[in-house]
Amino acid sequence: MLYIAKRLAFYVLAAFVAITVNFFLPRLTPGDPASTIVATYSTTLNEESLAALRQAYGLTDDPLFQQYLTYLGNILRGDFGRSLSNFPAQVSDIIAAGIGWSVLLGLTSVLLSFVIGSALGALAAWRRGGIFDRFAPPVLLFLGSFPYFFLALLLFYIFCFKLKWFPMGNAYSSVNPPPFTLSGIGDVLYHLIAPAFTVVLVSLGPWTLNMRNAMIGVLSEDYLTLAEAKGLKPRRVLFSHAVRTALLPNITALGAAIGGVFSGQLLTEIVFTYPGLGYSLMRAVSAVDYPLMQALFLIITLSVLAANFLVDTLYVLLDPRVRAGQGA
Repeated sequence: MLYIAKRLAFYVLAAFVAITVNFFLPRLTPGDPASTIVATYSTTLNEESLAALRQAYGLTDDPLFQQYLTYLGNILRGDFGRSLSNFPAQVSDIIAAGIGWSVLLGLTSVLLSFVIGSALGALAAWRRGGIFDRFAPPVLLFLGSFPYFFLALLLFYIFCFKLKWFPMGNAYSSVNPPPFTLSGIGDVLYHLIAPAFTVVLVSLGPWTLNMRNAMIGVLSEDYLTLAEAKGLKPRRVLFSHAVRTALLPNITALGAAIGGVFSGQLLTEIVFTYPGLGYSLMRAVSAVDYPLMQALFLIITLSVLAANFLVDTLYVLLDPRVRAGQGA
């Protein structure tokens, strides 16, 4: 508990620093959102209209520290202001509309990549030198080395455009989100297959190679030789002893992967027109939508911190050496 409390304090401090940087960084750049939107749409506004526009986006002439305190209060209430590109919509409403789809796509693809890649890496190391070990990791790394947008466009062209096995966009077939029924869930999963498969295919190589290398190191440990000498079945030695220990580096990487689901699948959501936060971030950057960009960057940062804290906690449960080190 002491170890977890220390890590929690560290991540709370890191979150506070991220929130602070997220506030000051846009304000240190030249111009402001109000001037940007005026220039973008070539609209002639008088001083009163421009002042009202700045007020609407929270850009007042108050001292910077006062603006910072107001910003912190708004963050605690979940108020990120109004979107420039979707005025007068609230940023929180735009995020609420896309975050569920990003979480669904991101967690599905990351967890599938982690499970399949770890299993393939463990199998390659267990049968080291075999046909599977010689061919599977290099092929997966080769596929992962392709430019991500190229592979996504290629898969989209083959499976969605030419073969028409999967839909060409969106997360569901109807205009409105489908009902929570078996047919509605099936429709969502059908639209999820192509973008999720793209992310999984690109990600399998590193997961497989990391697990293989960790397994090779673990298989040379004396306690595995002792387990085999005791007469334990090879399957039990593999899963109960070798895989559990070799998984630790991949679990550490899993935290960063889960935390980066919103940013890592940006191109996938753009290619497949998937209505998640990555697609919203692309639109916000194109429209120089400062409030929406700030909110999305903050969510990405906080999600990475939260995921890494969960991984640190899980690490304590899986690795007795961490608990022993803290106890000492």
